[in-house]
Amino acid sequence: MKLDPTSDLYKMRHSAAHVMAAAVCRLFDDVQLDIGPPTDEGFYYDFDLSHRLTPEDFEAIEAEMAKFIAEDHPFERIEVSRSEAEQMIQDMGQRYKLERLADIPDDEAITFFKCGEFVDLCRGPHIESTGKVKAFKLMTVAGSYYRGRETNPMLQRLYATAFPTDKLLRVHLKQMEEAKLRDHRKLGKELDLFSIQEDVGPGLIHWHPKGARIRSVIEEYWRREHLQGGYELLYSPHIGRAGLWETSGHLDFYAESMYAPMEIDENKYFVKPMNCPFHIKIYQSHKRSYRELPLRWAELGTVYRYEKAGVLHGLLRVRGFTQDDAHIFCTTEQVEDEIARAVQFAINMWHTFGFTEITAYLATRPDKAVGEEARWKQATASLEAALQSEGIPYETDVGGGAFYGPKIDLKVKDTIGREWQMSTVQFDFNLPERFDLTYVGEDGQEHRPYMIHRALLGSLERFFGIMVEHYAGAFPSWLAPEQVRVLPLTEKQLDYALDIGRQLAQHDIRYTVDERSEKIGAKIRNAQLSKIPTMLIVGPSEEADRTVSVRARPAGDVGVHPLDSVIHSLCSDIASRARVSSLVPQKGK
Repeated sequence: MKLDPTSDLYKMRHSAAHVMAAAVCRLFDDVQLDIGPPTDEGFYYDFDLSHRLTPEDFEAIEAEMAKFIAEDHPFERIEVSRSEAEQMIQDMGQRYKLERLADIPDDEAITFFKCGEFVDLCRGPHIESTGKVKAFKLMTVAGSYYRGRETNPMLQRLYATAFPTDKLLRVHLKQMEEAKLRDHRKLGKELDLFSIQEDVGPGLIHWHPKGARIRSVIEEYWRREHLQGGYELLYSPHIGRAGLWETSGHLDFYAESMYAPMEIDENKYFVKPMNCPFHIKIYQSHKRSYRELPLRWAELGTVYRYEKAGVLHGLLRVRGFTQDDAHIFCTTEQVEDEIARAVQFAINMWHTFGFTEITAYLATRPDKAVGEEARWKQATASLEAALQSEGIPYETDVGGGAFYGPKIDLKVKDTIGREWQMSTVQFDFNLPERFDLTYVGEDGQEHRPYMIHRALLGSLERFFGIMVEHYAGAFPSWLAPEQVRVLPLTEKQLDYALDIGRQLAQHDIRYTVDERSEKIGAKIRNAQLSKIPTMLIVGPSEEADRTVSVRARPAGDVGVHPLDSVIHSLCSDIASRARVSSLVPQKGK
């Protein structure tokens, strides 16, 4: 959950970062300090020092932190002029802090916070004293380029966390241990789902057959639900001329995330970082009437964005990914209904994939914004009304919206209690102006349509990674790449096992037959490690009676049953889990 900067937890973690920095300065010589902010998970501090920090240092640092906390130093706020600040930093010998001082605007107060002998350039806020820092633990250390630029010095980033009580800390640490076991990178390799080949390029995903099979099921479900929910599907190019991205504003505001252009027929082309301009060009392919609206256009569009190597993370942060993108063009009168439909659609989809705890984050108009104020008010009201009608808990970030429109971000909680920001419903008052989008209204005059960006799963790659961790790789039957494995007791039952496989295939059930000359115990263990939902074991008696011995996950051995009834049961179970009682209206516009 996003940490509130005014909360007591935020203040305590911010203060704990200073305590950690003070401990490091006590233990090591010539420590250069950069920044040490609180985070949603804890806090960190960036150091430049000759000693290479390792987990072996954590015990000593934690002991020194505990000592500093026991000394109960008050946090003293010191406000100074810029020249006084420069002198203080020079006296402390902190070269990075001089650069950070230059970032502070002239009209903003310059403050330091002092606790004991430790003094840091800092805006705050902090708690009263170090003694109020409670349960804490150092977590990891990693490299981090100064200011995030690869041409700058590499600093050492020390991560830690803090909570108001030991119990809350233990719960968090247990969750972290569970998260390691569920790491999608680890499971992706063990289950042979995907890989990233460094000689091809970091952040570029190779989907292996099993992972691709799951992705195919997700895509088929996604397309079916969109078509039934009143959307039409689009396909758009992967590259576009420079002029398109100039009109959209991407070359002015997003160029650092775009890849270098290629030259074709003496024209510059860019690989697309977003699908929006292409959908807009389809809208502009002919004059639109109010009778056509709303237009709901969806695309599984693959885009490419530059991400620094240091932030790439398995499937969760990549350079090439497929967005489940959609854009809605509608009239003023249609806005509220369209937002409600989009939010309902998102909730329905998350429930289908096994995520039931959903909260929201509503960001409203910032001081600098494009678009008429009346449109902002109506758009924001429609977003809020949709959340309230669905009974979704939400936080409002007043003034936190993008300059081009308010938005809702939906957050889902996984099995072990982690929140992930996923679905987005975003108004855009900028692109319709830039591309001069219009429709002819009932009055015969041209009007500006509302444009809504909408992504339900975010990207298939990130969604898949989260889903692997949510299920710990043990996918429900309807999603599993291999739904059934048939295990013959000996080679004598192989023909019967293969016949069972053919019958399963006739019912579109994904299966394999373990034809290896292994003992049945080894075959069962292998199927369990592969997280197969259902095993059908066949020996001489099962072959004679046309039955199968069924082992199901997680129930285990569920007995011997007639083959026909087992296939019927499997079909019903898979269909029921994949079936969606859609909340989206199915008829009309």
